[in-house]
Amino acid sequence: MERRSALKNMGLAFGYAVATPTLLSLLQSCKNKPAYAEWTPSFLDKEHGYAMAQTLDVILPKTDTPSATEVKVHVFIDAYLDEVMPLDQRDFVMMKMNKFYDKVLADSGKETLMDIEAADIEPALQTYLKKRTKEEEEAHMEAIMSYMQAIMQGGEAVLDDEIARISFASDLRDLATWAYKNSEYVGEEVLAYLPIPGEYVPCGDLETLSGGKAWSL
Repeated sequence: MERRSALKNMGLAFGYAVATPTLLSLLQSCKNKPAYAEWTPSFLDKEHGYAMAQTLDVILPKTDTPSATEVKVHVFIDAYLDEVMPLDQRDFVMMKMNKFYDKVLADSGKETLMDIEAADIEPALQTYLKKRTKEEEEAHMEAIMSYMQAIMQGGEAVLDDEIARISFASDLRDLATWAYKNSEYVGEEVLAYLPIPGEYVPCGDLETLSGGKAWSL
């Protein structure tokens, strides 16, 4: 099988385009949510759930709009890992997650993920989400494709730790952004929202039609 096709079929990222309506309903209310420090994940252990929730709020912090955890993005991602993601993809994500948070712990000098703070996570995100050259991106993709091909063929597979961390940070950011935009509050209060579509305007100016906002639906 041609490697790029194999990669596409396996799905390197979280594959969030196929999230079910039931999972999406987790994003539809941010009321009466307990602090994520008290949250018990369905799939992740409590330490990784806590670390992921903190990371999401570093990526999408509270400003004049809610933070990622205030609209339950962390609950959605945990449920997606638990209920939707195929086992081989989930193993890949967990491997990358472990390498990312091992680095956070090592750099912070903390003993457990329950001890880390946003200030411990920010340097890792700055490192692994920074813009890279086209050549670097292609080399990383080639390494990941080689890894996935080996896994699919039942062989031994090794992925460079730094590439694994870059991939995790990028996938988490992309999924968090997608889930955040699909939450009820952001969809109705932040993006341009029109639950009952009106007339079709094929060439209208975005500023005129929605005040410059992206459409929610």
